[in-house]
Amino acid sequence: MASQSQGIQQLLQAEKRAAEKVAEARKKGANTVLVAVHEENMLSVLSPLPLPWFVPGAGKNRRLKQAKEEAQAEIEQYRLQREKEFKAKEAAALGSHGSCTTEVEKETQEKMSVIQQNFQKNREVVMSQLLSLVCDIKPEIHVNFRING
Repeated sequence: MASQSQGIQQLLQAEKRAAEKVAEARKKGANTVLVAVHEENMLSVLSPLPLPWFVPGAGKNRRLKQAKEEAQAEIEQYRLQREKEFKAKEAAALGSHGSCTTEVEKETQEKMSVIQQNFQKNREVVMSQLLSLVCDIKPEIHVNFRING
């Protein structure tokens, strides 16, 4: 029985010290308070907690602002992720388009080289045929021409 009352006394003293620290922190305008918790007749100190969480109703605007900022950060992160995915798909699509372009250019160059080879090979023959047709004139009277006489 004595150990129970001794434990209760320790708990009451710890609560009193915690209340004093909270009051002192409020006077100083601190944003955080250390919270003492009773576990198996032992006092342990938790990490600092934000004062708005510890005191109900305080800092509602700050919590709303923080929630909005977190939501904006999450939206921005999602937007960047989707933009990155879009860029990857766009690069893949343009990459395949680019390969088509290079393929068409390659075929065009091959055809141009074949045409140039044929031109060089047949150049002399075509020139001689054109010159012979233009220069070797054989004057003849047309069959439909009538001579009056």
